[in-house]
Amino acid sequence: MIKVLLVDDHDLVRMGVSRLLADAKGIEVVAEVATGEEAISYCKEQSVDVVLMDMNMPGIGGMEATKRIIRYHPDIKIIVLTVHVEEPFPTKVMQIGASGFLTKNAGPEQMVHAIKAVKAGQRYLTPEIAQQMALSQFNAPDESPFASLSERELQIMMMITRGEKVVDISKQLNLSSKTINSYRYRMFEKLSISNDVELTHLAIRYGMLNSESI
Repeated sequence: MIKVLLVDDHDLVRMGVSRLLADAKGIEVVAEVATGEEAISYCKEQSVDVVLMDMNMPGIGGMEATKRIIRYHPDIKIIVLTVHVEEPFPTKVMQIGASGFLTKNAGPEQMVHAIKAVKAGQRYLTPEIAQQMALSQFNAPDESPFASLSERELQIMMMITRGEKVVDISKQLNLSSKTINSYRYRMFEKLSISNDVELTHLAIRYGMLNSESI
């Protein structure tokens, strides 16, 4: 039996995914949590095979939670389940060690297949995401300004656009406020913007943020 942990801050999403997997043979949803911090804590205390991880959540978010779970529990497989499908997001997520990438409109057969594939040691991408990632290497490097951001900068970008303050981000990531501000201003320079409002507008324009995330 493959033990699955659902991580998403929306009750309806967790409920929907649980229902999709309820009749899947060989798969059991053992728990549902709403934050990355809760996911890390659960993985420390309980047996988990696969985590279905949302990215944009309060607190440290899914990206940092994914990194920490993989670091301390390398046998646990992470499948990102998100609405964020624009590059460079899928590439960055896979680079930090996620085993799979699914969009939230994935059907039950696709989700079951992904869970079984990553448990067997394979990687899984939806065909649309796989094609997008393959084609991105041929696109102009400046097509998306977010492609220039590092994984840490992208993570901080997501936290800022959720409205989180620098002091709170620093506590969640165990970094000083000075370090967070350094990442922030470096990110502003790369994106040719000057404040958080412009960052949010740019994120919406390039599909890194949607109305559900604000």
